Amino acid sequence: MNKPVLRLYLLVVVLFAVLVGFTSRWTVFDAEALRENELNKRTLLQEQKIRRGQIRTQDGDVLARSVPRAGDTFGRRYPAAELFAHAVGYAYTSIGRAGLERSHNDALTGQTDELTGVLDSLLGKDERGDALVTTLDTRAQREAVAALEESGHKGALVALDVRTGGVLAMASVPSYDPNRIGDPRRFAELNRDTANAPLVNRATQNGYPPGSTMKVVTAAAALDTRRYRPDSRVSGENGKPISGVPLNNFGNEDFGDVDLTFALTNSINTVWAEVGEKLGGRTMQRYMERFGFYAEPPLDYPDAQMSASGVRKGGELVPVTDDAVDVGRVAIGQGDLFATPLQMATVAQTIANGGVRLKPHFLARTIDPDGRTVEEGEAEEAERAVSRETAAALTDMMRQVVREGTGTAAALEGVEVAGKTGTAELNLEGLNQPWFMGFAGEVAIAVTLERFQGGTGGTDAAPIARRVLEALGQ
Repeated sequence: MNKPVLRLYLLVVVLFAVLVGFTSRWTVFDAEALRENELNKRTLLQEQKIRRGQIRTQDGDVLARSVPRAGDTFGRRYPAAELFAHAVGYAYTSIGRAGLERSHNDALTGQTDELTGVLDSLLGKDERGDALVTTLDTRAQREAVAALEESGHKGALVALDVRTGGVLAMASVPSYDPNRIGDPRRFAELNRDTANAPLVNRATQNGYPPGSTMKVVTAAAALDTRRYRPDSRVSGENGKPISGVPLNNFGNEDFGDVDLTFALTNSINTVWAEVGEKLGGRTMQRYMERFGFYAEPPLDYPDAQMSASGVRKGGELVPVTDDAVDVGRVAIGQGDLFATPLQMATVAQTIANGGVRLKPHFLARTIDPDGRTVEEGEAEEAERAVSRETAAALTDMMRQVVREGTGTAAALEGVEVAGKTGTAELNLEGLNQPWFMGFAGEVAIAVTLERFQGGTGGTDAAPIARRVLEALGQ
């Protein structure tokens, strides 16, 4: 073979290899990313021909269904309107997808392997998606939204099944009606409403200073490392220097040497800040990561609608070991620490589950058009955060908070509730971020209210948690 022919041959081989590479990239390796790209309207237009599967609660209520439209296409209707808007999301050709409509799009549109799709077409089968049965509970969701709205403040709540990680309720207030935002003008109007941000899921996207609810994580680290016991005594002196700056207790209360159970029951800042300092940044970082901080939540929900919890400076996550981080104040839920309600509900679920953190999930099962179960959601362990002994000791301490401490407003008749209140101070004029997190029976819960003048976790957040726990039969 002469050289010109050889060069031509090699050129053809290289070009063919490039063609195969690019074809494989778009049809195999990056196919899912291409489908999910919001700029790719072709996929959305194709999906109009498919009768998307229903989305239902675990108790059978329909949250999303397809309705016929002109030209052999289908549209989407949301019978529950605002009630489940943030969890369920929406699916429109004009604006794209969000929520479960996005994260479970493949199942809802019946996307299968290419061979099966071809065979179905040849057999003349209608293009129909699988139904998605969620872990959501209608009564709990209704109670959560009503309680948040009645508070008169923006806020969010998450309730999880302790033994499975299933999301029982996820509420974010204010909400929106997904039936109305298919109109791009309405969608743009809601996007421009930065004061209320109704499209933002405050349960998974917004991080807030968790205040004293963070003391549960600090206590877990203290007990699990065996550096402290529930009866270990620490000074609760008001104005104690932390990182060289005096720290005050809530209401400037002054305490002598108290044990850790008393310190958690009465939410003594100076005790837990000192404990956090003595544990150190390395230990605090390790246990925070075990509880799920510093990582995107492992939830079957769109990545773009979730945020990782942790210390943030300039909008970026910064490890507790960084020299610029005040470990003592992080230990009490301040010091540039931000956490989502989902994260704090996960902390409660982990303690209630004997120290094992589970991956939260919405999926109960998917059912194909012929009524067969295609996939089932199940409990999936993320990590053992603390020992069973530590979880049991901490549970006793948290129950004391509800029996006679700051969380008495969350108490239920005949049911042991374990919890922790939080009142993160946002300024020196009484603007606070009230919290409650805890668990009872098989349910873990976290609730917070935004920028509440004079609000406290015990007075304002704990009663909301109690209402949802009651709705779930706890």
